[in-house]
Amino acid sequence: MSMGDEPLYPIAVLIDELKNDDIQLRLNSIRRLLTIARALGEERTRKELIPFLSENNDDDDEVLLAMAEELGVFIPYVGGVEHAHVLLPPLETLCTVEETCVRDKAVESLCRIGSQMRESDLVDWFIPLVKRLAAGEWFTARVSACGLFHIAYPSASEMLKTELRSIYSQLCQDDMPMVRRSAATNLGKFAATVEPAHLKTDVMSIFEDLTQDVGNLNVDEMKNGEEGWIVVGVDAS
Repeated sequence: MSMGDEPLYPIAVLIDELKNDDIQLRLNSIRRLLTIARALGEERTRKELIPFLSENNDDDDEVLLAMAEELGVFIPYVGGVEHAHVLLPPLETLCTVEETCVRDKAVESLCRIGSQMRESDLVDWFIPLVKRLAAGEWFTARVSACGLFHIAYPSASEMLKTELRSIYSQLCQDDMPMVRRSAATNLGKFAATVEPAHLKTDVMSIFEDLTQDVGNLNVDEMKNGEEGWIVVGVDAS
């Protein structure tokens, strides 16, 4: 390999390793993503590495879990918050997989990235992602969507906020009990971002419906820590 070819080496090795039959080799490669990104530089990471990861169809949950975790701390390696949106597509895909722990980690990483994104980028990139997941054909996408509303909502316009509250209400009435349960357990975080006037209308009606609907879900789970007490507090007023 010539010196001029050297910058191509990390991505070529990554591609080879991620196609290898040896799961341990694939896993080790994913866990070296930050090192590979540093070697590639910000522009090539954005234009080559992230698109490749978006298309990676590895079916091993351990590999996918590691990828979801690594991407959550990738903002500095794609050029900072102004480029953070390029990290959303691979994580959106991971939000739809069957394995719960992979989806949960993808949601966690999306929340971490979304909390650092610029307001305009949240409107242009993050909120459309939430809406796509919420409308997803597979219940796994809709389950994941429930955990993202509290990041999306504060930056939305009034019209978008109305739409997001309506979408969340629909998720609370989803045909799949797993989606309704996710909506219930994430309601506290979402409610903490909703304006008081809407808490007393939209959100409280959702809360009351869910306490009757989600059979074996303890109401305390719906309070979801500190944020959820806001919902309960409105009920008491």
